[in-house]
Amino acid sequence: MAAHTSQSVAKAAGSDGEDTVAARGRSRRTDSAKTRNGGGLRRALATHWYAWAMVAPVVLVLGVIIGWPLFRGIYLSLTDANERNVARTIGVRHIDATYRFVGLDNYTAVLGDPVFLQRLVWTITWTVLCVSITFTLGLALANMLNRDFRGRAAYRMALILPWAVPGFVSVFAWRFLFNRDSGILNKILDGGGISAIPWLDDPTWAKFSVVAVNVWLGVPFMMVALLGGLQSIPGELYEAAEMDGATAWQRFRHITLPGLRTVSMTVILLSTIWTFNMFPVIFLLTRGGPGDSTEILVTQAFREAFVSSPRDFAGSATWGVLILALLMIFALVYRRSLRKQGEVW
Repeated sequence: MAAHTSQSVAKAAGSDGEDTVAARGRSRRTDSAKTRNGGGLRRALATHWYAWAMVAPVVLVLGVIIGWPLFRGIYLSLTDANERNVARTIGVRHIDATYRFVGLDNYTAVLGDPVFLQRLVWTITWTVLCVSITFTLGLALANMLNRDFRGRAAYRMALILPWAVPGFVSVFAWRFLFNRDSGILNKILDGGGISAIPWLDDPTWAKFSVVAVNVWLGVPFMMVALLGGLQSIPGELYEAAEMDGATAWQRFRHITLPGLRTVSMTVILLSTIWTFNMFPVIFLLTRGGPGDSTEILVTQAFREAFVSSPRDFAGSATWGVLILALLMIFALVYRRSLRKQGEVW
């Protein structure tokens, strides 16, 4: 009995000793891991200090240019700030700000306003039309320019030219072309016995005009990006498919489109974001008119801040935050759909 008891005590002591040793081992491993992590970070900073020094100014500038206005806009959207209650200086007299925090009241007011739904529907329609037409034309032109023919370089330069001209210059040029009385387009129509078209004075024609101008400005970028994607597809695939008897449509469907998938997804995302926020075309061409028929979300935000009286800074900030939220939701959904298709982004 005594021997059995002593053996049990010895086993228990041995077990406790092993647990103690294991615990010390785990503690040492944890401490060594922390040391390695801290040392790795210090080594990375010491090794790549030049890269960090080059990146730091960019991060600082982006934080000042983008970060501060973003946080300031979010804060203003939670207040009732307008032209009458913000801090301002009149002559030598300084007037302090008197606006107050109102929480989500601005968001409730904007989302409950029928104007928001009208602007949202037209903005989505405008974006889908512009992106789809731009992508289709860009893909067609890229396929044409990807072939060998005389004068290909000259055609490429001519098609890229709209991209080289500043956007506001192009829009003003198109505004002259669309002029109802002295525009070149109506002069050509008049020469053919067709009555003048109110390009910018009729809501339907005004929508057609802004879409046409934005497509004209966006096709060069789409064409260049897709042309680069086409040139990265191995020519042997087309040769093998042609030898197997594949038609031109089959080669386009089974080789060209899959080969352009990565490039297409990227340019469609970028084009969607740019078009959704395309302020210059709408504002410079139609001023959102006639009436408010071509007003999109971003021009409405501008109108709240700089056109309406009194200028509603809180309302404009609310529109801006909602635009950002919509684009973030679109980007997240787009990213998830790409992952389901096996694309990494």
